[in-house]
Amino acid sequence: NIGNPQEVSILEFAKEIIELTGSTSKITFQELPNDDPKVRKPDISRAREVLDWEPKYPREEGLQKTLAYFKKAVLG
Repeated sequence: NIGNPQEVSILEFAKEIIELTGSTSKITFQELPNDDPKVRKPDISRAREVLDWEPKYPREEGLQKTLAYFKKAVLG
């Protein structure tokens, strides 16, 4: 899993997952360790250099494809 370099907060990401899944889950907040990243933004420069790799999909489309895959894998 390399990721997508588009910066997104964990809260934004959680809201996006809830919306895409139609979940009624509620977001709860916990005390974070001091070294816990507040934002996820993978550095894919090495993958670009070594593997000539680029993301194929925008984050939302990638999430939709991932959700569809797991839905099929779990529900058949």
